[in-house]
Parts: sequence; structure tokens; C-alpha cells
Amino acid sequence: MTHGVALQRVALHTRLKPGKEAEYESVHAVIPPELDEALREAGVRSWRIWRDGLDLFHVVEVEDYAKMRAALRDHPANIPWQARMSELLDVEDDYSGGDSGLGLVWELP
Repeated sequence: MTHGVALQRVALHTRLKPGKEAEYESVHAVIPPELDEALREAGVRSWRIWRDGLDLFHVVEVEDYAKMRAALRDHPANIPWQARMSELLDVEDDYSGGDSGLGLVWELP
């Protein structure tokens, strides 16, 4: 349980390769159960993705974003998933694990 654990909310931006929109949505219709389990074990509580054309915007609620990325980097459930995503996403937006998300500009208090 996450009672008492402050969650980080991290926004991400990735970009699809042209013509991969429908395939990306189809692949995300149901993610593999082992990936779902790995994400949850790594502290992810919520991951939402919106699409505008080729642009993808993600909001991740996680206990510790950097720790989650490190835990998933070589996870057996994540490796084939990221290989599949590399077929759909622009090369510059690969899963390197070194990012800290988009910087927050404004939030309604």
C-alpha cells in the first residue's frame, strides 16, 4: 500500500514515427501482464498517455521516478516492450532512463 508515501507526478513527451499511430494504440490496448506487474512492483501507481497526432504526452504517478526507471531498465518484462516501442517511436525518444520528465511551468493550486 502507498499510505503515507508521497507520489511523484512526472510528465513525459515522446513522438511516434509517422504512420504508427493506430499500431501504437493497438499495442497499448492491453499491455502484457508481466509488464503491468513489473511497473507496479517498481512503484508506478498510474500511467496515462494522451496522443495529439504524432505527439504522446504521458503522466506517471510513481513513488520514485529515477528508482523506477533503474528497476525497469534491465527487467525481463521491459526489454521486449521497449524493443517493440522502438519500432513505433522516434529514435531520439528511446527509453534511456536518464530523464527527469518535463519541467512544470504552472499548476492551479
